Amino acid sequence: MTDDLVVKVRRVRGGDSKAPVYQTDGASGADLFAALDEPVALEPRGRALISTGISLAIPRGYEGQVRPRSGLALRNGVTVLNAPGTIDSDYRGEVKVLLINLGDAPFVVSSGDRVAQLVIAPVVRATFGFVDELDETVRGEGGYGSTGVR
Repeated sequence: MTDDLVVKVRRVRGGDSKAPVYQTDGASGADLFAALDEPVALEPRGRALISTGISLAIPRGYEGQVRPRSGLALRNGVTVLNAPGTIDSDYRGEVKVLLINLGDAPFVVSSGDRVAQLVIAPVVRATFGFVDELDETVRGEGGYGSTGVR
């Protein structure tokens, strides 16, 4: 694991935008913050694309994974709808977070709120090719639920 990877951050909305922040020394994810002109109300079962006000230059060979914050999910039922969302290394647009309120009460997102986590992870690119047969395994073609519940 390396601690010297640099991800450049650019403000795209002005002074209210915050760079991602690791909350503890052992944290895998850095918090992403909302950067909004006005609060966004998420009704139950409602979803919204939340601006962070930043764009990133993730180095080639890495991706950014946008993941839910466990506290928001536990206390409010608010999570990242397409979790984990992927930020490709060649994307330079604003980072936005697609939140959904799966709770029973409205939830308001305000500028400065921590809305998701960003994990920077290495990426392996594969070569894909058609073959006539695949190697045999114990699992075989067993799909959803084939390994049991416990």
